[in-house]
Amino acid sequence: MQAKTPEQTKTIMTDLVLPSETNPLNNLFGGELLARMDRCASIAARRHSRRIVVTASVNHVAFNRSVPLGSVVTVEAKVSRAFKTSMEVFLDVWIEDRESGQRTKANEAIYTFVAVDETGRPVEIPEITPETDLEKERFAAALRRKQLSLVLAGKMKPKEATELKALFE
Repeated sequence: MQAKTPEQTKTIMTDLVLPSETNPLNNLFGGELLARMDRCASIAARRHSRRIVVTASVNHVAFNRSVPLGSVVTVEAKVSRAFKTSMEVFLDVWIEDRESGQRTKANEAIYTFVAVDETGRPVEIPEITPETDLEKERFAAALRRKQLSLVLAGKMKPKEATELKALFE
C-alpha cells in the first residue's frame, strides 16, 4: 500500500445554517454540527483508505464559538494519522462573516474511524505522510492521544505509553 498525504484526504463541506437547525438562541444545534463533522470526516477517511469506514470515536470536540442562523459554515477534514486499521481525522470548522467574507475558526474536533470490509471486519490501511508543519504537529500528537485512550481503556499499561511519558520527562 502506498502512503498518502493529509492533503490527499482533504474534504471541505460548506453549507448555510437554516432556521430548522437552530436552538432558541438562533445558533446552530451542537448535534447538527457534530453530524456535519461526522459526514465530512468520514469522506476524508474513505479517501484515505478507499474502504468502507465506520466512526469509532469522537475524541475531542471544542465548541469555541456559536454559529448563528444564516451563517456560512465550512467544515474541513484531513486524516492526521493512520494506524493499522484506524485513522484519526482532524476537523476545523469556520464561519464566514456575511459582509466582509472573512473566515473565523469557530470549532474543531478529532474523530477516529476504522476501515472495514463488506462484512464489517477491520482491514489494513495505508500510512499517512505529513508534509506541512501543522500536519506534522497533528501527526505526532495523534500517537499521544491514541496512547492516552488505550491507557484509560485499560488496554495499555502506563509505562508502555512512551510518547505520553516523554511529555513529562
